[in-house]
Amino acid sequence: MGVFVFLPLVLPLTAWPVARLAEQHLHPRTATRLLTVLAVVLALCSTVCLALVMVVGTAQLPGNPLPDGWSDPEVRAAVPHDEIVGKAAIPALCAVVVACARTVRRHGRVRRRAHLALAGLRGTEVAVLPDGEPYAYALPPGGRRGGAGSRAGADGRGPRRGRGRVVVTTALLARLRPGERRALFAHERAHLAARHDRFLLAVQLAARANPFLWPLRSAVAYTAERWADEEAARVIGSRRTVARAIGKAALVSRGTPHPTFAGLAAPGPVPRRVAALLGPAPAVRHWPPAFTAVGLAAWGAAAGTALSAMSSANAAVTMVLILHAATPL
Repeated sequence: MGVFVFLPLVLPLTAWPVARLAEQHLHPRTATRLLTVLAVVLALCSTVCLALVMVVGTAQLPGNPLPDGWSDPEVRAAVPHDEIVGKAAIPALCAVVVACARTVRRHGRVRRRAHLALAGLRGTEVAVLPDGEPYAYALPPGGRRGGAGSRAGADGRGPRRGRGRVVVTTALLARLRPGERRALFAHERAHLAARHDRFLLAVQLAARANPFLWPLRSAVAYTAERWADEEAARVIGSRRTVARAIGKAALVSRGTPHPTFAGLAAPGPVPRRVAALLGPAPAVRHWPPAFTAVGLAAWGAAAGTALSAMSSANAAVTMVLILHAATPL
């Protein structure tokens, strides 16, 4: 394998140009999907790389449960500087697993608490909270369909576990005009319909697995909001009204309770969102033209992703063959 086993760890750098250009030139829907796929594939490849290197490092530890043949010189020769990187990969992979597990657990806990907090309200799609703090967010579905949750929703009380809800406070509604309120609801419904929480959670997990993917996490957080902005503008028929609603909400709102909850005034480059809405609607393209700046960046990121996947697959197959040959029958 040689140094090629380390390629998936650094190839996420190839996605940085497309992350920046996708925000500016691609339709937000296309950019969100493209960047999420890139982040997930690159994160999986880098994790596989760490796991392969960790096998070599673990086999050298005294008292390990692995076969003795896995620590033979022939196996260690497959990884450059095996004594250093093999042992360093052990805490690195453990840190990745712990970070991803904590992220998933925290997201689930926050979502459950948010649903429980709405248990006393009517089971409608929009939950209006009598709160003095102005904020709004799209609460993704929680729990299972059916059971006590769905029975509570059927009689008009309790949380609706089978579907998401738009949560908004009276303090924020009081600061918006009727048209801006419609823009707010259309924006949050777009988040729920497209399940933007899944995109945000996926790129957050990818960034936990490989720190080089943090720019893609920030880019997807922005493009998901822009996606909802464009959907809201299409529904209510006024881009300026949506821009005003975003500007007002950003001035007074405290954001959302968790990074994977999407909201009208989510943290980020709000002035860029407003400026985009004041301009023409973006063209809907599934893939940018090849001979443009964003097209070259997209193809470069796609090539880097393919190379990372191929490198990981080649390293995995090679390592399996080497370990199989070194395992005593």
